[in-house]
Amino acid sequence: MTRNPLIYSRNTGFSLLEMAIVLAIVGFLLAGLIPSLSAQVDQQHRNDTIKQMNEIKDALYGYAIVNGRLPCPAKGSIATNTANAGISDCTLTMGVIPWATLGTSETDAWNRRFTYSASSSFITTNFTLASNGNLTVKTAATGGTNIATNIPAVFISHGTNGFGAYTPAGIALTTSTSPDEADNSDPDSIFVSHDFTPTFDDLVMWISPNILFNRMVTAGKLP
Repeated sequence: MTRNPLIYSRNTGFSLLEMAIVLAIVGFLLAGLIPSLSAQVDQQHRNDTIKQMNEIKDALYGYAIVNGRLPCPAKGSIATNTANAGISDCTLTMGVIPWATLGTSETDAWNRRFTYSASSSFITTNFTLASNGNLTVKTAATGGTNIATNIPAVFISHGTNGFGAYTPAGIALTTSTSPDEADNSDPDSIFVSHDFTPTFDDLVMWISPNILFNRMVTAGKLP
């Protein structure tokens, strides 16, 4: 049977138009879904990183019980699988979590190392119940209130943007222009922890002196 060229042409053109409309609709739907999916991925990364950080915290307490002190930081500029990578280095009070010494994760869910700062009185010699940390966590770099003081150690994931973190290649990423994030990577004794904002996505945990002392006493290591 011979097709009517006019009808065939119209049907073909109409099908292409329909396809174009469908593709446009799909494109609009995907454009709306991408931000939502990105937010879900970031939230999953945060959840995974918090789990890693809780494991690191337990490892720090365990190390103190065995050794009578907390581990020193590792040097962040040493690349993975290079000599001394992830090894506690007691010439430092700030660096990265000594993952090889502790047997914990090297990086967070964004594949960047955890910054780690420790009070010298808790890492250079065996500490006592009279030992005081010199680190402070505040709600803001400027005008904030204290959340915790006299802290033995603090460790940080630098979140989605990674500002201030070290990569597994030993490369230091750019320091954040946000004062609150910058305080979590500069070499002073002040750190900042608060809810996420467009300019702050760090995850901050610390070793409580009271919990540390309690665990040491319970284990028979203090006083």
